[in-house]
Formats: sequence, structure tokens, C-alpha cells
Amino acid sequence: MKFNWGTGIALAFVAFISFIMYFIITMSVDKKYDHDLVTEDYYGQELEFQNDLNKETNAKTLAHNITYNISTEGLIIQFPDDLDYSKITGTVFLYRPSNKQFDFEMPISLSNYNLLIPDKRLLDGRWNIKVDWKYNQSSYLYKKEIIY
Repeated sequence: MKFNWGTGIALAFVAFISFIMYFIITMSVDKKYDHDLVTEDYYGQELEFQNDLNKETNAKTLAHNITYNISTEGLIIQFPDDLDYSKITGTVFLYRPSNKQFDFEMPISLSNYNLLIPDKRLLDGRWNIKVDWKYNQSSYLYKKEIIY
């Protein structure tokens, strides 16, 4: 058999298609490339979006908003000190974009103006923090992306 341009082009197409099929199968089967959606209930979260915007607007009207500090003990979330901390309720949700198995939510229970999230609960890397809290019937929301 003689090797000519037609044979070379046909072999190039077969090699290219094989190359692409290899990567498609690898990406579909290998768990290393498995990425989750941000949330399972996407449309339900979308309906709550306007409420979240209103809560964030309320938070911007505060004299002092929530701040955070990273220490050796863990992540310290500091609530405004001009409010009565015993009247603050809500939840803190920490979202790990790289792996949803590390996501967790904890209720806000304060004995002073600081809420400590222990170091053993947090892995190094990127986290999204969402603090949804209430004070005197007003709702507030604080969102931040941090590198721990």
C-alpha cells in the first residue's frame, strides 16, 4: 500500500478523534474531575435573591458591620459592638467551592461579640462565608470570600 496525502489526512482525523474521545471518557469517568453545582436547589435560591439583597442593604446601613479575623484558634467573626449581642440570632454558613462535603452551617450563639469557628473545622484554602442574622426584627446578611 502506498502512503499518499489522502491516507495521511484520514489517519490524522482518526488520531484527532481518538485523542478527543480519550479526554471525554477520562473527564466523564474519573472522580478527580467531578465538580458539583453550587447548590442543588438553584431555582429556590434564586427566588430568595431579592430577600438577600434587602438584607445586604440593611447591613450597609449599620454604623459597624461584621468583620472577621483569622487566628491560631480558628476564624473569629466579630459582630458590631454597638449592638446587644444577646439579641443577635441567625446562622453562619461556610461554603467550600472545591468540595461540597466540607460545607457546614452553624447557629449563632454568642457569649460576647465574637463567634469562633474552630480551626479543626476549616481546611486551608478558599471559603465563602454567609452570615444571615437578625437583630430586633431586622434581618442582615454578610457575605465574604476568604482564604484560610
